[in-house]
Amino acid sequence: MTTSDREPTATMATTDEASASATNTREIWLDGQWVPPSAATVSVFDHGLLYGDGCFEGIRIYNGRIFKLKTHLQRIYDSASRIRLEPAYTIDEIEAATREAVRRNGLTDGYIRIVFTRGAGTLGLHPFHCPRSSAFIIADDITLYPEEMYVEGMPVIVADRPRIPIACLDPKIKSLNYLNNILAKVEAIDAGVLEAIMLNIDGDVAECTGDNIFVVKDGHISTPDPAAGMLHGITRRFVMDELAPSLGYEIEERRHGIEEVRTADEVFLTGTAAEVIGVSSIDGKPVGSGKVGPITTELVHAFRRLTRENACEN
Repeated sequence: MTTSDREPTATMATTDEASASATNTREIWLDGQWVPPSAATVSVFDHGLLYGDGCFEGIRIYNGRIFKLKTHLQRIYDSASRIRLEPAYTIDEIEAATREAVRRNGLTDGYIRIVFTRGAGTLGLHPFHCPRSSAFIIADDITLYPEEMYVEGMPVIVADRPRIPIACLDPKIKSLNYLNNILAKVEAIDAGVLEAIMLNIDGDVAECTGDNIFVVKDGHISTPDPAAGMLHGITRRFVMDELAPSLGYEIEERRHGIEEVRTADEVFLTGTAAEVIGVSSIDGKPVGSGKVGPITTELVHAFRRLTRENACEN
């Protein structure tokens, strides 16, 4: 019998109840007001709900400090500009509210979600019939991948569904419309795994449903070029520009076919929730030794050390 088949123990129930209690005492910043989760609601006429018209950021908290907060804020304001959404609050106001959300909710380690929506408008698509955009900030606990996956590796599949082409939707926009990723995620779940590699319409590797991807071969690290059509991940950039160089590695951005990824010595993923995590198999076939490789392990340990020590706030 697997763990998931067992009846919850008393300890597990107590933990769940404590978590629910903590969630109920959280405060959410919604358009300038602090409200409990039960009152944190948006209009059914909000175009973020009706059409996925908006943008967001997911940010980690380490030791009470916010990872790359200013970089995340710049990206959400860039995303808003690209979809011609005018935020109702300045970047300084959102930064102050984000820091206050962490303080109010007593979080040492956790997750922040900042969301800009187009706001309430008509039932038509016209975005400029929404007179004022909306914004909210959630600071809460985070559910990570199981710890054993960071040691043994994560099995993934290659999704049948391709990534939306850049010409159709600029991947620099971290929009509320994640249906492309969600449908690929459903493929992964149906296959009994938690992540899927997404190819672009040319068959090149782009990214995973919620993570960026890296390849290790003969001691060299590479990652898909942004032209492949992926979100420009902030954790990805941190690994490329700061983490890997601190360990003596350079990372090359270039085109990758899926067979190159399948035959790599190591493959690892990066993301806000994932941090750095190794891939053990693709479509049931082992990557390298089928375990997390030495370079990935070195990066995982270094990432955890650096983020827990100083959170790399800028």
